[in-house]
Amino acid sequence: MLFALDHTLSFPPVEQAEPDGLLALGGDLSTERLLTAYRKGIFPWYEGNTPLWWCPDPRFVLYPSELKVSKSMKVLLKRGAFTFTVDRDFPAVIRGCKETARPGQDGTWITDEVERAFTRLHHQGYAHSAEAWQDGVLAGGLYGIRLGRVFFGESMFSRVSNASKYAFISYVARLEAEGVSLVDCQVYTAYLESLGARMIPRAGFVRQLGELL
Repeated sequence: MLFALDHTLSFPPVEQAEPDGLLALGGDLSTERLLTAYRKGIFPWYEGNTPLWWCPDPRFVLYPSELKVSKSMKVLLKRGAFTFTVDRDFPAVIRGCKETARPGQDGTWITDEVERAFTRLHHQGYAHSAEAWQDGVLAGGLYGIRLGRVFFGESMFSRVSNASKYAFISYVARLEAEGVSLVDCQVYTAYLESLGARMIPRAGFVRQLGELL
């Protein structure tokens, strides 16, 4: 059964999600609703003008201690191929994620409303960006939400080869140093699998959230 959200902030139990992970539709992207969702392991995607709320099983995650860095990336990191920063230009990062064309996708799930909502979360200290710069120009980056010892990754983009990977690897290393134990990658991609992400059961993911948040 697919649940329609009302004006309250409550969500149905994640175990009641559809086989593809779709749990509910509707509602808004208020700060309170978004934070309530993420704390339960639920995240929004858009289809048209309607927010869809998901909690897939299994869940795709990365443990920072399991991060895989290829030899070629180690060379780029060692020679400082990009300048790495955090929260230097969140608006430019989310805009880059919004505007980057992706193979096999028609448009982007990052609507104007999503952009405004996550920018609000950034101003409130919950959403963060990591950037890779080349010659003073933003070459790539990623953004997501940090709660407790968990970082919920949302999207990344590159305008220069390896820029987003450089930012991701650098940021995961920083997060681990700051005590973050889990990076939520949401759904499978071969790109993140190559960096060490793997599937875990939803029940285990939700249990870890309870411990780490």
